[in-house]
Amino acid sequence: MLETIKNLKEGKVNFYGMVDTVRDKKNIQFIVLKDASGKIQVTVDKVTHPEIGEIFLHLLQGATVRVEGTLVKSEYVKMGGQEVYPDKVEVTSRAEAYPIDENSGIDQRVDYRWIDLRQEKNLLMFKVQTLFVQSMREFLLNRDFVEIHSPKLIATASESGSEVFQVKYFDTFAYLAQSPQFYKQMAISGGLGGIFECGPVFRAEKSHSRKHATEFTGFDLEFSGIESYDDVIKMEENLLAYALKAVKEKYGDEVKELFNVDVVVPTTPFPRIKLADLYKDLEAMYGYTCPDDEKDDLTTEAEKLCEKYAKEKYGHEFIFVTDYGARKRAFYHMRKDGVPQGYDLIWKGVEITTGAQREHRYDVLKAQAEEKGLAKDVEFYLQFFRYGCPPHGGFGLGIDRITMNLLELQNIKESMFLFRGPDKLTP
Repeated sequence: MLETIKNLKEGKVNFYGMVDTVRDKKNIQFIVLKDASGKIQVTVDKVTHPEIGEIFLHLLQGATVRVEGTLVKSEYVKMGGQEVYPDKVEVTSRAEAYPIDENSGIDQRVDYRWIDLRQEKNLLMFKVQTLFVQSMREFLLNRDFVEIHSPKLIATASESGSEVFQVKYFDTFAYLAQSPQFYKQMAISGGLGGIFECGPVFRAEKSHSRKHATEFTGFDLEFSGIESYDDVIKMEENLLAYALKAVKEKYGDEVKELFNVDVVVPTTPFPRIKLADLYKDLEAMYGYTCPDDEKDDLTTEAEKLCEKYAKEKYGHEFIFVTDYGARKRAFYHMRKDGVPQGYDLIWKGVEITTGAQREHRYDVLKAQAEEKGLAKDVEFYLQFFRYGCPPHGGFGLGIDRITMNLLELQNIKESMFLFRGPDKLTP
């Protein structure tokens, strides 16, 4: 295996690279080659190596080459203060003219995602995403959590009875899991203590908003031994602060340079407010009035206003909203005096989490499922609680939405390796 560009040392070198730019002058060429580790300048003396000059003259951006030559230090080269003088160049693949550039529309760029990914910003984005997920794993493993991998093919429609994809399964039908929620709780009932999972999630929503996708990557966790959903909130805010600190330390400067975004490590505890109190403040501060029939849930407009509200009132990017009505909360959320014991976490005006203490008592859980008309659909799930289950809670994060928010991208299509939506199944 040849050295990456980043690891090349002064002297004789032998490496692969993709053509980024070619500047052809009368007697000299300046070529920028890149790989996932970085970029380097290749300088061709067309007088002494006309055959190499002829090769690069006919290569377009995206072509790949193998270069043998000599790396030298040079104070005149802005790109790392070094350049390569090639002795031999082998073309390993040719490229046609790109059908898109960085100024193309997002839908056109998604059509040619493999080309769009070649942007330096996108490489950094996935490095940041990788570190973020790794840091969350590290945080939980240090607290004795274990990782599970739950099935994505399930026999019943869903946890809510809607928004699922049906697939042919031999002589019957199965459904793609809307979340790993049921199996996370099965793991708790099985005595695993604290668990997490990172995997695909499917939502059959015909939504074309900037933050929705029909398939995305979820990071979910569940843990027992809690006294209230306050323990779940503390777990999440500490988890996010830990991951954001790791990102800022390693990539903060690059994120600022390429995305013009400051990675902010949030202070803990995060601010929190009851939904009813939030609506009072939004009306007093911004003149926003929520319709009476929607006051038990957070409206899209109120969610967006939370960015400004959290910054102006608390000096914070995050805010927990609690005390929702039971109408739109999941049946498995524990209730106290009729109020679901859970929350939404809003970051930069976008909801990134719904978390809660779960109802672990079989008879109460069964009654709440019946209330929602789901008792038959979730019959298998209710069995997990018939033989004892400790108090527990948890939450889930959408990795793609987290990435979109962190880097302040305009659309979740930009933060996903490949976007899937109501009208998008390729590439």
